[in-house]
Amino acid sequence: MNFDDLIKCTRCESDACYSQEVTKDITIELCYGCGFQSNSVMKVGSQFLEEQMEVLPELYKALIDEEEDTGKVWMPSTVNVEDKGMIFADGTGRDNWRWGAAKAIPVTEEESEKYKGKKYRPDMSTIKHFEERDYMEALSYIEIIPE
Repeated sequence: MNFDDLIKCTRCESDACYSQEVTKDITIELCYGCGFQSNSVMKVGSQFLEEQMEVLPELYKALIDEEEDTGKVWMPSTVNVEDKGMIFADGTGRDNWRWGAAKAIPVTEEESEKYKGKKYRPDMSTIKHFEERDYMEALSYIEIIPE
């Protein structure tokens, strides 16, 4: 990550929003302040958003935020780093959720068929929950960023 690419998040106003131009038409944003993501094609009424809505878990659909003036849509991110762990929105609805962070552990020989060649899996016994604005603490918990 290049810190020159940090902008102010238009969702939560954190100054820790990473912006990357993928093509001249597509820019992605991932806010490390709130953990939500967006991109320049994820707008209300877009085919891209409609396709996402078909596969998103119900909680993620409930947590989607729309910017009224631009139509840009923000949704929770999911992080899954094989040898570190995963972070995901965990809860029952918009008023009852937090970030869940679970550390990765090696897949045992007995589990290898279930995990289809993966070397690590999330260990749900290590799950720790973090409030929305503690997203960086969740990243630190699974050791993606230093404490």
